[in-house]
Amino acid sequence: MSIVTIRGELGSGAPEIGKLVADKLHTDYVDREIIAQIAEQVHLPKQDIATKEMPPGTLLGRIMEALGHSGYYEAAYLPTWQISLDDTRYLAGLESVIKELAGSGSCVIRGRGSQFILRDFPDAFHVLVVAPLELRIKRVMEDLRLDEEAAKKEVEHFDSSRREFTKRYFHAELEDPLNYDLVVNTHRLIFEDAASIIVNICSQYFPFERQP
Repeated sequence: MSIVTIRGELGSGAPEIGKLVADKLHTDYVDREIIAQIAEQVHLPKQDIATKEMPPGTLLGRIMEALGHSGYYEAAYLPTWQISLDDTRYLAGLESVIKELAGSGSCVIRGRGSQFILRDFPDAFHVLVVAPLELRIKRVMEDLRLDEEAAKKEVEHFDSSRREFTKRYFHAELEDPLNYDLVVNTHRLIFEDAASIIVNICSQYFPFERQP
């Protein structure tokens, strides 16, 4: 089994590329939003129904099992700015969820410090997606339908919170290229081509399990 972790600045195209990579490798894609949806279902009063909808072996079942082992449902999906920087329980829960997912089958994981948590995982390939600030702001303006000033603030808020998160929990610099196996600049590359580059490398060096 193999894991691709993908991290990117807001507006860099990391989520879009991550999903394309997962599609091309015929494997699962996991991000905070997906984990949040599962955690909410697990908390529903009719948990038995949620369990039936998430059988073992499926992506939903794997996430639910990982959340259960972590002991902290909220740990893996809280937005960075809502996390207490002194909450050591958060890191324990987050590490548990990420490692459980990595150990249960191939997948593409976006963010959540997965590149640091799985740095010693032998079959993990770590990708950083970047783009010029002006282009990132333009993309955020289009995606979120914001004016330039609001988009700039959104980017600044995202960047600062992620950098603080990385320094506090992993004692590392988020954009340090030495923390990644591949850095992709989407200034000229379209997302489809960026995904193809990642897939070509992974297909040569890492064994991926195709999901049914």
